[in-house]
Amino acid sequence: MTPTVTINKADLMAPPVVESLQTRSMFIGLVGAAATVAGAFLAPNDFFSAYLTAFMAALSLSLGCMSILMLYHLVGGKWGTVIRRILEAGMMTLPLMAALFIPILFNLPRLYEWARPEELAKNVKLADLAHSYLNASGIGVRYAIYFVLWLLMAFLLNRWSTAQDSEQARNQSTLKFRAVSAVGLVIYSLSFSFAIIDWVMSLQARWISTIYGLIYIAGAALSTYCFAVITETIRGKAKPMSGYLKSTEVHDHGKFMLAFVMVWAYFNFSQWLIIWSGNLPDEIPWFLRRINGGWGYVAMSLVVFHFAVPFALLLSQRLKKQTSTLVRVAALLIFMRIVDIFWHIEPAQSLHHDTFHISWTLFASLAGIGGLWMAFFFRNLRARPLLAVYAPQTLRLLEPSHE
Repeated sequence: MTPTVTINKADLMAPPVVESLQTRSMFIGLVGAAATVAGAFLAPNDFFSAYLTAFMAALSLSLGCMSILMLYHLVGGKWGTVIRRILEAGMMTLPLMAALFIPILFNLPRLYEWARPEELAKNVKLADLAHSYLNASGIGVRYAIYFVLWLLMAFLLNRWSTAQDSEQARNQSTLKFRAVSAVGLVIYSLSFSFAIIDWVMSLQARWISTIYGLIYIAGAALSTYCFAVITETIRGKAKPMSGYLKSTEVHDHGKFMLAFVMVWAYFNFSQWLIIWSGNLPDEIPWFLRRINGGWGYVAMSLVVFHFAVPFALLLSQRLKKQTSTLVRVAALLIFMRIVDIFWHIEPAQSLHHDTFHISWTLFASLAGIGGLWMAFFFRNLRARPLLAVYAPQTLRLLEPSHE
């Protein structure tokens, strides 16, 4: 039987600091957007790979929020109840991401060799691939399908969650959340994998990896837990989060971070091992581009700071309960996620650079896309109570016995 709990919605609204963060994020986003537009004209050879890097980092976080939210609806747990509205606010940035992909959609030849007629004329295999799958019309249709599916799932989950802020939802079943989440996780895994093939793996169209999509799925989940730890810590210093965010939930989030650090490392090592053992000429160049010309130092930094150091630190149960230290590890991992995506994308642009190269357009794109993403996120977070007020999980969380 669901316990009777008296709830005041006003007590669960976001603290004033969230509005301040939204304003600052919007300012950074607008300044960064202006610099990004300038970069498109002043440094077009550098701009589009930088823009794709920033876009994929933000999209991974949006989709990661949706996937972890669906996982929570399937398995439950207090770990997800306290960050549910964080996940929903992040998920509902997907309309922004749909709009931000349009510059890429209209400038495909700037990024992809299969979109350049001169490259197709020189390579018959590439021309066949472009004719059958990788072409502008196919990319456009699949882009529409991906975002329609993602937005539909996000809309349903968000709409039903909003309904749980009404007292009429006190005794409503959560089966519809589970039904959509069960199907949605399958759709998400397939659609995101195909989107990664279209938008990232096809940068070197003749290179194929069957595990490539899983690397990004694991990275998206890791980014989401890291972001949740940082966000809940900012909110945890003020009411209402300070009243119900306990060390047990923070510890759980730290354990999820450790799990996905290991999953990300496992998928990457598996991909490397299979390609190394196969020794195939079409596959080896992908790694050669990313370990020569200075890129090897970036690869080594990923091994050390994306896996070894976080893995060693997160093994400590005591550290995972220390919020300040866990936030530092989360911030490091988010930074390394951006480095990892940059390492995947930038070396493919050998048309312009054969050695390690980083352009100011990358920082402009990160500021523009990241600032706008954060502004939309904080706007979404402020729009509703920080807990789904009359959801059964919330009612249990707010019991006096919760510690």
